[in-house]
Amino acid sequence: MPIRIVQLGSARADGEGVRIGTVRRPPRGVPREEFARKNWYDVWYPNLAPSAEAVKLALSARTTAEWKVFAKKYRAEMATPENRHTLALLAELSRHTCFSVGCYCEDASRCHRSILSELLTEAGATMA
Repeated sequence: MPIRIVQLGSARADGEGVRIGTVRRPPRGVPREEFARKNWYDVWYPNLAPSAEAVKLALSARTTAEWKVFAKKYRAEMATPENRHTLALLAELSRHTCFSVGCYCEDASRCHRSILSELLTEAGATMA
C-alpha cells in the first residue's frame, strides 16, 4: 500500500487514497469546500512544506549547486523531532493504507516533494 507522490490539482490515480497537501498555502481562488473535488487535496498538512525562506531558495535556484542549498535547508527543517515523528508515522501508515502527498509544482525534480519522497523512503515508507 504505497505512498504516491503527486502534483496537486492533477487527476487522481486509481487507488490513490487520501491526498495530503504538503504546501504552505491553499490554492488561490478555490473555495475550501472544492479542494478535494477539484483534486487539490483532502487534507492540508503544511508542516511538511518548506519554510517561506526555503521556498525563496528553491524558486531562485538556477543551478544544481543552488538547488542543493535548498535541499540541505529543507532536510534540516524536516530533521526536527516533530517532523521526524510525522515522517515515521507516514512511513508506518504506508504499510497499512494507500495515500498520497503532493505539491503544486509542475517539475517534480525541482520541487520539495522529490526530497520529501527521499525522506519518506529513508524513514522506511513503501513508495509507489
